[in-house]
Amino acid sequence: MKKFTANLFQVYVWLVIYPLAWTLTALVAVIVSVLSIFGMSQFAGRYVAKFWGRAILWITPVSVSRVGQLHIEAGQSYVVVANHQSIYDILLVYGYLPLDFKWVMKIELRKMPFVGFACEKMGHIYVDRRNRQASIRAMNAAKDQLINGTSVVFFPEGTRSNGVSLKPFKKGAFKMARDLQLPILPVSISGANRVMPTGGTRILPGKISMTFHAPITLDQINAMDDSAVADMAQQAISSAVV
Repeated sequence: MKKFTANLFQVYVWLVIYPLAWTLTALVAVIVSVLSIFGMSQFAGRYVAKFWGRAILWITPVSVSRVGQLHIEAGQSYVVVANHQSIYDILLVYGYLPLDFKWVMKIELRKMPFVGFACEKMGHIYVDRRNRQASIRAMNAAKDQLINGTSVVFFPEGTRSNGVSLKPFKKGAFKMARDLQLPILPVSISGANRVMPTGGTRILPGKISMTFHAPITLDQINAMDDSAVADMAQQAISSAVV
């Protein structure tokens, strides 16, 4: 997009995208919280949160392509690991990841108005990276939820990267996969950084691709240490980030 057009588009961003996205986020968070309190968290995630992600992508607008869905086995729970380029990754995962899932989220996000409470009620996992024992307790409490095809999603970089180059992967996702004996599903997200770059407020229309790689099997996980498994996942994810 040419510079003049991109600058002009920011008028639409501030007059339409941000007001609609903030309003929709607050409304969906309230609906999700109520549904979850009444035991309908799976419905809330599968339908309400999915609508939220897709709606904001649509008004931006962002076109989404998905590759490799045949790698996902119906009814199988996974430890899903994906690179993290932008806030738009979260919309993409909610809108287009074809799994019921729980996030692993840093504890600071619990303070977000509406969203933090809604995520807690949906059963997402808050981890305090400054308190190892509290993190272990949170992860252990989450284990019973990861059955019958419910998966857990990590951004193992721990924070957003600046695009194509991935940050080193933290080991928590890979330790959980080993502990729970679950396969790891590597997912590449590409293009989200061009829609909304890290650290800024500019948004541009664009394309985001989501690539599902062949899972890392239990045999592979059990034959390697966590560092080797993390390297294997990172190599797979890097291969489809452009």
